[in-house]
Amino acid sequence: MKLILTKKPKNVTIIEGFPGFGLIGTIATEFLLEHLDTEKIGIVEIDDIPAMVAIHQNKVIEPISIHYNKANNIVLVHAINIGKKMGWKVAEVIANLAKELSAKEIISLEGVGSPTAEAGRVFYYSSKNNISKRMEGVANPLMEGIIVGVTGALLAKSTKVPLTALFAEARSGLPDSKAAAHIIQALDSYTGLKIDPKPLLKQAQMFEQKLKGIMKQQQKAEEVQDDKHLSYVG
Repeated sequence: MKLILTKKPKNVTIIEGFPGFGLIGTIATEFLLEHLDTEKIGIVEIDDIPAMVAIHQNKVIEPISIHYNKANNIVLVHAINIGKKMGWKVAEVIANLAKELSAKEIISLEGVGSPTAEAGRVFYYSSKNNISKRMEGVANPLMEGIIVGVTGALLAKSTKVPLTALFAEARSGLPDSKAAAHIIQALDSYTGLKIDPKPLLKQAQMFEQKLKGIMKQQQKAEEVQDDKHLSYVG
């Protein structure tokens, strides 16, 4: 796994969202890319997944890409595929990215399953103190839970960079733009980015269809890759 950067802005805030329950992190970072003025400044190459990229509207979408918003000095990590059981390795890359850019903070956007039919709540965990006032009314502190994937690995790692994680409840494992809108609202309250989540609700179907299409294409490509491997060895 290799981090490649074309620019190295300093003292940034890193916001990352990886494919997880409800694809919340991916949808939310996709929405941020659509609504902030950004430029792509890097990618992450992963040797342990099939060599493939997605093409959408004549644009290449890498498995993990890195984008910079100069106005707010924010770096967005957008991911649509990180392979299986790669949480520790990806977390190491995020930690290296934070070190390279002298990051002030890492903000993780995650989806979690809702124990009830009524989803919509957002929870937070932060290694920083005194953020409860900013989150009042939009998110509750996470008192109990198991955190898996990249965010869990980042929390387990020893790093000097503060980490804040936002968790939005989703109703199912399918793309959930409504839950992603709730996490955008919590993110806005925490960061003061002044991003209105309402357009995400209006664009829900577009975002979900786009991501479903990309994921479906990737799954087919992985199946083809596996079939070719089997034909070579068997």
